[in-house]
Amino acid sequence: MAKQVLVVTGPTASGKSAAALALAGRHGGTVINADAMQTYDAFPILTAQPTPEERARVPHALYGVLPLSETLSAARWRDLALAEIAESPAPILCGGSGLYLRTLIQGISAIPAVPAELRDQANADWQALGAEAFRDRLAGRDPEIVRRLKPGDRQRHVRAWEVVQATGRPLSDWQKEQGAPAPYRFRTILLAPDRGWLRARIETRFDVMLQHGVLEEVRAVFDRHPDPKWPGLKAHGAPELFRFFRGELTLDKARQIAIDHIRQYAKRQMTWFRHQLTPDVVANPASEKFLDKIET
Repeated sequence: MAKQVLVVTGPTASGKSAAALALAGRHGGTVINADAMQTYDAFPILTAQPTPEERARVPHALYGVLPLSETLSAARWRDLALAEIAESPAPILCGGSGLYLRTLIQGISAIPAVPAELRDQANADWQALGAEAFRDRLAGRDPEIVRRLKPGDRQRHVRAWEVVQATGRPLSDWQKEQGAPAPYRFRTILLAPDRGWLRARIETRFDVMLQHGVLEEVRAVFDRHPDPKWPGLKAHGAPELFRFFRGELTLDKARQIAIDHIRQYAKRQMTWFRHQLTPDVVANPASEKFLDKIET
Protein backbone atom coordinates (compact mmCIF):
# COMPACT_ATOMS: atom_id res chain seq x y z
CA MET A 1 0.00 0.00 0.00
CA ALA A 2 1.24 3.49 -0.83
CA LYS A 3 2.59 5.66 1.96
CA GLN A 4 0.04 8.03 3.54
CA VAL A 5 0.78 11.74 3.58
CA LEU A 6 -1.20 13.98 5.92
CA VAL A 7 -1.98 17.44 4.58
CA VAL A 8 -2.86 20.18 7.07
CA THR A 9 -4.09 23.26 5.26
CA GLY A 10 -6.35 26.25 5.75
CA PRO A 11 -6.22 30.04 5.74
CA THR A 12 -3.38 32.00 7.26
CA ALA A 13 -3.38 32.16 11.09
CA SER A 14 -5.82 29.25 11.41
CA GLY A 15 -3.45 27.17 13.52
CA LYS A 16 -1.98 24.88 10.86
CA SER A 17 1.54 24.85 12.29
CA ALA A 18 0.37 23.96 15.81
CA ALA A 19 -1.85 21.19 14.47
CA ALA A 20 0.92 19.76 12.29
CA LEU A 21 3.37 19.93 15.20
CA ALA A 22 0.99 18.00 17.44
CA LEU A 23 0.28 15.39 14.77
CA ALA A 24 3.98 14.96 14.05
CA GLY A 25 4.60 14.40 17.75
CA ARG A 26 1.90 11.73 17.91
CA HIS A 27 3.05 9.86 14.80
CA GLY A 28 6.81 10.42 14.78
CA GLY A 29 6.43 12.50 11.64
CA THR A 30 8.18 15.29 9.77
CA VAL A 31 6.44 18.61 9.17
CA ILE A 32 7.08 19.64 5.55
CA ASN A 33 6.42 23.25 4.62
CA ALA A 34 3.74 23.93 1.98
CA ASP A 35 3.69 27.71 2.30
CA ALA A 36 5.48 29.74 -0.37
CA MET A 37 6.65 32.59 1.85
CA GLN A 38 7.87 30.33 4.66
CA THR A 39 10.34 28.81 2.21
CA TYR A 40 12.39 32.03 2.26
CA ASP A 41 15.07 32.66 4.84
CA ALA A 42 14.87 36.35 5.78
CA PHE A 43 11.49 36.67 7.53
CA PRO A 44 11.10 33.79 10.02
CA ILE A 45 9.03 35.93 12.42
CA LEU A 46 6.96 37.75 9.81
CA THR A 47 6.04 34.52 8.01
CA ALA A 48 5.39 32.64 11.29
CA GLN A 49 7.96 29.92 10.69
CA PRO A 50 8.46 27.29 13.41
CA THR A 51 10.56 28.47 16.33
CA PRO A 52 13.86 26.78 17.26
CA GLU A 53 12.04 25.12 20.16
CA GLU A 54 9.36 23.70 17.85
CA ARG A 55 11.99 22.46 15.40
CA ALA A 56 13.74 20.71 18.27
CA ARG A 57 10.54 18.83 19.17
CA VAL A 58 9.95 17.25 15.75
CA PRO A 59 11.78 17.35 12.39
CA HIS A 60 10.82 20.20 10.04
CA ALA A 61 11.71 20.55 6.37
CA LEU A 62 11.69 23.26 3.67
CA TYR A 63 11.47 26.21 6.07
CA GLY A 64 13.81 29.13 5.37
CA VAL A 65 15.80 27.32 2.69
CA LEU A 66 15.81 29.91 -0.12
CA PRO A 67 17.10 33.49 -0.37
CA LEU A 68 14.51 36.20 -1.04
CA SER A 69 15.81 36.69 -4.57
CA GLU A 70 14.99 33.17 -5.81
CA THR A 71 11.77 32.32 -7.59
CA LEU A 72 9.92 29.32 -6.22
CA SER A 73 7.48 27.83 -8.70
CA ALA A 74 4.89 25.23 -7.83
CA ALA A 75 6.84 22.71 -9.92
CA ARG A 76 10.09 23.36 -8.08
CA TRP A 77 8.39 23.15 -4.69
CA ARG A 78 6.79 19.86 -5.77
CA ASP A 79 10.20 18.36 -6.48
CA LEU A 80 11.54 19.53 -3.12
CA ALA A 81 8.49 18.23 -1.27
CA LEU A 82 8.57 14.83 -2.97
CA ALA A 83 12.19 14.38 -1.89
CA GLU A 84 11.27 15.14 1.74
CA ILE A 85 8.20 12.90 1.65
CA ALA A 86 10.31 10.00 0.42
CA GLU A 87 12.67 10.40 3.40
CA SER A 88 10.05 10.63 6.14
CA PRO A 89 8.21 7.64 7.64
CA ALA A 90 5.23 9.88 8.49
CA PRO A 91 5.22 13.04 6.33
CA ILE A 92 2.88 15.89 7.24
CA LEU A 93 2.50 18.72 4.73
CA CYS A 94 1.61 22.01 6.37
CA GLY A 95 0.70 25.22 4.60
CA GLY A 96 -1.89 27.32 2.86
CA SER A 97 -0.45 27.59 -0.67
CA GLY A 98 -3.31 25.79 -2.36
CA LEU A 99 -1.79 25.79 -5.83
CA TYR A 100 1.33 24.06 -4.50
CA LEU A 101 -0.73 21.37 -2.82
CA ARG A 102 -2.87 20.79 -5.89
CA THR A 103 0.25 20.56 -8.04
CA LEU A 104 1.69 17.92 -5.74
CA ILE A 105 -1.46 15.85 -5.33
CA GLN A 106 -2.83 16.03 -8.88
CA GLY A 107 0.34 16.46 -10.95
CA ILE A 108 1.64 19.26 -13.17
CA SER A 109 2.27 19.78 -16.86
CA ALA A 110 5.87 19.29 -17.98
CA ILE A 111 6.69 22.85 -19.03
CA PRO A 112 10.34 23.05 -20.17
CA ALA A 113 12.75 25.19 -18.16
CA VAL A 114 12.84 28.82 -19.26
CA PRO A 115 16.24 30.51 -19.75
CA ALA A 116 16.98 33.14 -17.11
CA GLU A 117 17.57 35.82 -19.73
CA LEU A 118 13.99 35.45 -21.00
CA ARG A 119 12.64 35.90 -17.48
CA ASP A 120 14.84 38.95 -16.95
CA GLN A 121 13.67 40.45 -20.23
CA ALA A 122 10.02 39.79 -19.39
CA ASN A 123 10.41 41.54 -16.04
CA ALA A 124 12.13 44.47 -17.74
CA ASP A 125 9.29 44.66 -20.28
CA TRP A 126 6.71 44.77 -17.47
CA GLN A 127 8.52 47.74 -15.97
CA ALA A 128 8.99 49.51 -19.31
CA LEU A 129 5.56 48.91 -20.83
CA GLY A 130 3.44 49.06 -17.72
CA ALA A 131 0.93 46.47 -16.57
CA GLU A 132 -1.84 47.34 -19.04
CA ALA A 133 0.32 47.32 -22.17
CA PHE A 134 2.11 44.16 -21.08
CA ARG A 135 -1.25 42.49 -20.51
CA ASP A 136 -2.49 43.58 -23.94
CA ARG A 137 0.63 42.13 -25.57
CA LEU A 138 0.22 38.84 -23.73
CA ALA A 139 -3.44 38.68 -24.76
CA GLY A 140 -2.28 38.49 -28.37
CA ARG A 141 -0.43 35.23 -27.60
CA ASP A 142 -2.42 33.72 -24.73
CA PRO A 143 -5.87 35.31 -24.35
CA GLU A 144 -7.11 32.46 -22.15
CA ILE A 145 -4.48 33.02 -19.47
CA VAL A 146 -5.07 36.78 -19.52
CA ARG A 147 -8.76 36.25 -18.78
CA ARG A 148 -7.78 34.24 -15.70
CA LEU A 149 -5.16 36.63 -14.30
CA LYS A 150 -5.68 39.70 -12.15
CA PRO A 151 -4.47 42.82 -14.01
CA GLY A 152 -1.77 43.70 -11.48
CA ASP A 153 -0.32 40.21 -11.01
CA ARG A 154 3.18 40.84 -12.38
CA GLN A 155 4.65 37.46 -11.51
CA ARG A 156 2.01 35.37 -13.30
CA HIS A 157 1.86 37.65 -16.35
CA VAL A 158 5.64 37.49 -16.65
CA ARG A 159 5.53 33.71 -16.25
CA ALA A 160 2.96 33.36 -19.03
CA TRP A 161 4.98 35.58 -21.37
CA GLU A 162 8.29 33.84 -20.72
CA VAL A 163 6.70 30.43 -21.38
CA VAL A 164 5.18 31.43 -24.70
CA GLN A 165 8.45 33.06 -25.74
CA ALA A 166 10.54 30.04 -24.76
CA THR A 167 8.26 27.29 -26.08
CA GLY A 168 6.10 28.89 -28.74
CA ARG A 169 3.04 27.56 -26.92
CA PRO A 170 0.71 29.44 -24.58
CA LEU A 171 0.95 28.62 -20.89
CA SER A 172 -2.79 27.87 -20.91
CA ASP A 173 -2.13 25.04 -23.38
CA TRP A 174 0.66 23.58 -21.26
CA GLN A 175 -1.56 23.64 -18.19
CA LYS A 176 -4.09 21.38 -19.90
CA GLU A 177 -1.50 18.59 -20.05
CA GLN A 178 -1.63 17.16 -16.57
CA GLY A 179 1.32 15.11 -15.40
CA ALA A 180 1.19 12.03 -13.22
CA PRO A 181 0.00 12.56 -9.63
CA ALA A 182 2.33 11.81 -6.74
CA PRO A 183 2.41 8.08 -5.83
CA TYR A 184 1.06 8.53 -2.30
CA ARG A 185 -2.23 8.42 -0.43
CA PHE A 186 -3.11 11.93 0.70
CA ARG A 187 -5.40 12.62 3.65
CA THR A 188 -6.29 16.29 3.66
CA ILE A 189 -7.37 18.16 6.77
CA LEU A 190 -8.84 21.61 6.15
CA LEU A 191 -8.94 24.00 9.09
CA ALA A 192 -12.02 26.17 8.58
CA PRO A 193 -12.42 28.61 11.48
CA ASP A 194 -15.29 30.99 12.01
CA ARG A 195 -14.71 34.32 10.29
CA GLY A 196 -14.78 36.41 13.47
CA TRP A 197 -12.38 34.08 15.26
CA LEU A 198 -9.92 34.21 12.37
CA ARG A 199 -10.10 38.00 12.00
CA ALA A 200 -9.27 38.45 15.68
CA ARG A 201 -6.49 35.90 15.52
CA ILE A 202 -4.87 37.61 12.51
CA GLU A 203 -4.75 40.90 14.40
CA THR A 204 -3.42 39.30 17.59
CA ARG A 205 -0.74 37.38 15.72
CA PHE A 206 0.53 40.47 13.93
CA ASP A 207 0.72 42.37 17.21
CA VAL A 208 2.67 39.52 18.79
CA MET A 209 5.10 39.69 15.87
CA LEU A 210 5.58 43.40 16.50
CA GLN A 211 6.35 42.64 20.15
CA HIS A 212 8.87 39.93 19.28
CA GLY A 213 11.26 41.58 16.88
CA VAL A 214 9.56 41.71 13.50
CA LEU A 215 10.47 45.38 13.02
CA GLU A 216 14.15 44.61 13.44
CA GLU A 217 13.84 41.59 11.16
CA VAL A 218 12.20 43.53 8.33
CA ARG A 219 14.45 46.56 8.85
CA ALA A 220 17.52 44.38 8.31
CA VAL A 221 16.19 43.45 4.86
CA PHE A 222 15.10 47.02 4.09
CA ASP A 223 18.59 48.33 4.84
CA ARG A 224 20.04 45.97 2.23
CA HIS A 225 18.14 47.93 -0.48
CA PRO A 226 16.69 44.75 -2.01
CA ASP A 227 15.47 44.56 -5.57
CA PRO A 228 11.70 45.22 -5.47
CA LYS A 229 11.18 42.29 -7.86
CA TRP A 230 12.46 39.70 -5.37
CA PRO A 231 9.61 37.20 -4.86
CA GLY A 232 10.23 36.81 -1.13
CA LEU A 233 9.41 40.47 -0.51
CA LYS A 234 5.72 39.65 -1.01
CA ALA A 235 5.51 38.29 2.54
CA HIS A 236 2.42 39.77 4.18
CA GLY A 237 3.39 42.83 6.19
CA ALA A 238 6.72 43.46 4.46
CA PRO A 239 5.46 46.04 1.91
CA GLU A 240 3.61 47.99 4.61
CA LEU A 241 6.58 47.99 6.99
CA PHE A 242 8.86 49.07 4.14
CA ARG A 243 6.54 52.06 3.65
CA PHE A 244 6.85 52.81 7.36
CA PHE A 245 10.65 52.77 7.11
CA ARG A 246 10.47 55.14 4.13
CA GLY A 247 8.37 57.55 6.18
CA GLU A 248 5.26 57.09 4.03
CA LEU A 249 3.14 55.62 6.85
CA THR A 250 3.03 55.77 10.61
CA LEU A 251 3.59 52.45 12.32
CA ASP A 252 -0.05 52.35 13.42
CA LYS A 253 -1.22 52.89 9.84
CA ALA A 254 1.21 50.31 8.45
CA ARG A 255 0.00 47.85 11.06
CA GLN A 256 -3.66 48.37 10.19
CA ILE A 257 -3.13 48.14 6.43
CA ALA A 258 -1.10 44.95 6.87
CA ILE A 259 -3.80 43.37 9.04
CA ASP A 260 -6.49 44.34 6.52
CA HIS A 261 -4.47 42.82 3.65
CA ILE A 262 -3.90 39.60 5.58
CA ARG A 263 -7.61 39.31 6.36
CA GLN A 264 -8.42 39.80 2.67
CA TYR A 265 -5.89 37.13 1.77
CA ALA A 266 -7.43 34.69 4.26
CA LYS A 267 -10.82 35.29 2.69
CA ARG A 268 -9.42 34.55 -0.78
CA GLN A 269 -7.81 31.38 0.55
CA MET A 270 -11.09 30.09 1.93
CA THR A 271 -12.81 30.81 -1.39
CA TRP A 272 -10.12 28.81 -3.17
CA PHE A 273 -10.38 25.91 -0.73
CA ARG A 274 -14.16 25.76 -1.12
CA HIS A 275 -13.93 25.55 -4.91
CA GLN A 276 -10.65 23.74 -5.55
CA LEU A 277 -10.10 21.36 -2.64
CA THR A 278 -11.92 18.20 -1.61
CA PRO A 279 -10.76 17.63 1.97
CA ASP A 280 -11.15 14.38 3.85
CA VAL A 281 -11.80 16.28 7.10
CA VAL A 282 -13.02 19.82 7.77
CA ALA A 283 -12.25 20.97 11.31
CA ASN A 284 -12.87 24.10 13.31
CA PRO A 285 -9.60 24.89 15.15
CA ALA A 286 -11.50 26.86 17.78
CA SER A 287 -13.39 23.79 18.98
CA GLU A 288 -12.24 21.73 21.94
CA LYS A 289 -10.04 18.72 21.23
CA PHE A 290 -10.37 19.25 17.51
CA LEU A 291 -7.14 17.31 16.94
CA ASP A 292 -8.71 14.20 18.45
CA LYS A 293 -11.72 14.64 16.21
CA ILE A 294 -9.74 14.89 12.99
CA GLU A 295 -7.95 11.63 13.72
CA THR A 296 -11.12 9.58 14.15
